Amino acid sequence: MSAMEGVVLYDYWRSSAAYRVRIALALKRIAYRRIPVDLTAGEHRTAGHLALNPMGRVPVLRIDGLVLSQSLAIIGYLDETRPACPLLPESPGDRARVRAIALTVACDIHPVSNLSVLHRVEALAGAQARARWNRDNIAEGLTAVERMLDHPGFTGRFCHGDGPTLADCVLIPQVYNADRWGVSLQDMPRIRQVREHCNGLDAFRSAAPIDPAA
Repeated sequence: MSAMEGVVLYDYWRSSAAYRVRIALALKRIAYRRIPVDLTAGEHRTAGHLALNPMGRVPVLRIDGLVLSQSLAIIGYLDETRPACPLLPESPGDRARVRAIALTVACDIHPVSNLSVLHRVEALAGAQARARWNRDNIAEGLTAVERMLDHPGFTGRFCHGDGPTLADCVLIPQVYNADRWGVSLQDMPRIRQVREHCNGLDAFRSAAPIDPAA
């Protein structure tokens, strides 16, 4: 890892949005310091964290004298300023395909499974409804992603081509959530292939969630 003094990531270990950024930082070989923000304890709603991100979300990244929020914006900045290990293909059409996969997860699947949404569902309908809501949402979304991976650039290794892209940075954390909530990937062979190859890379393994209480 290159020494990137002053790079700080505010994250929560189980946040899929923060997980995306950890993967990108690892792929770019950017060393950083982590400051945990415990979402379950409400630390994201403190005045200190709201000063960093008025939406009260993670991740937040301090880098190059900037304070950046929103995982895809952060990863985009890293890709534009650190060209090593590019996370988008060269062709505009291929870039659009990779972005579409990433946005399907980040904008269609993830927001409906956000912790605040799940808390609201549980408050209205109970814990079983919360679990079913989340499983159904993840399963439906990943089924769509599986179909999106059926394209000429899919080699069976990563979401596009033979190297990880933005799409892989976003998909793997959602697959982690699928496993956590008991969503079967049995009928999603392309996604299973991508997971296998991503898990073979140190960058993905080092970024994986680790329970600090374990």
